[in-house]
Amino acid sequence: MAVYTELHEEDMRGFLSLYEVGELRSFIGIAEGIENSNFLVETTQGRFILTLFEKRMKPEELPWFLGLMTHLAEQGIACPQPIVAKDGASLRQLAGRPAILVSFLEGRSLEAATPQACEQVGRGLAHLHEAGRGYKAERANALAPEGWVELFSRCTDGGDQAVAALIAETRTALSSIVKSWPVADALPRGQIHADLFMDNVFFRDGQLSGVIDFYFACTDFLAYDLAICLNAWCFEDERHYRQDWAEALLRGYEQVRPLTAAEHKMLPVLCQGASMRFLLTRLYDWVHTPAGALVTKKDPWAYQRRLHHFQKVSDV
Repeated sequence: MAVYTELHEEDMRGFLSLYEVGELRSFIGIAEGIENSNFLVETTQGRFILTLFEKRMKPEELPWFLGLMTHLAEQGIACPQPIVAKDGASLRQLAGRPAILVSFLEGRSLEAATPQACEQVGRGLAHLHEAGRGYKAERANALAPEGWVELFSRCTDGGDQAVAALIAETRTALSSIVKSWPVADALPRGQIHADLFMDNVFFRDGQLSGVIDFYFACTDFLAYDLAICLNAWCFEDERHYRQDWAEALLRGYEQVRPLTAAEHKMLPVLCQGASMRFLLTRLYDWVHTPAGALVTKKDPWAYQRRLHHFQKVSDV
């Protein structure tokens, strides 16, 4: 989440008048994340999240995301629900951008991982994968290996010597990962979240209470989603791989959906791919985020360090 587009009070009041959600009390921009403009909105009837879609989002794909969230909620997954306006639509325009209002989930993201939290995340991810089986519409992963190559081609200039060194090493690593990547249908596929970082998982009273931010969700290898979680949850201080956290995450996942032998074998490569995917999107934003944007840029070198770890192991 982030804020690229500023809104005025009259903009917000006009937008909310299209819904049966009460009168505006307050709204504030949310700085976390890097993709879209997000606002916490409080009305006389409760709290909501308003998202304006920016950057890499294709407006024609938005109904797929809204349908997925609705489907998952119907299957018992705690996730934001699109709010339907008075005219029956949930997708609208605001400030020249596609916009949606969604329900607010109670809970907070953790400041640090624990084995107990990792086990719950693994179990929750597997439940999400199982619930997604009934959602038959597919969305190709725009940030699969082909997308990484295209994204890297737009990161090869700009920046200082440290950025130049990162680019040079990334070029070699990217080529190796793409060559090793499993072919289509080599592993079980389904609907994946594809961005299950700590700030996208809420907890209440020590228990996982919900999952947010589905706007990278797509149809891809289920074990790749698990590899993303191993990258996102199992490095203490973004440097040191915690084997006990990884074991807890995998244990939680396999309590619900046991991995196949092929998935176990490919996990190190899938983890390298997950490291590369976030290295590249962070690198792109590092060199392309406009000055003055209310957004927290994230360190691409953190994922270079993760990549180094997964390049050295034969088993996660």
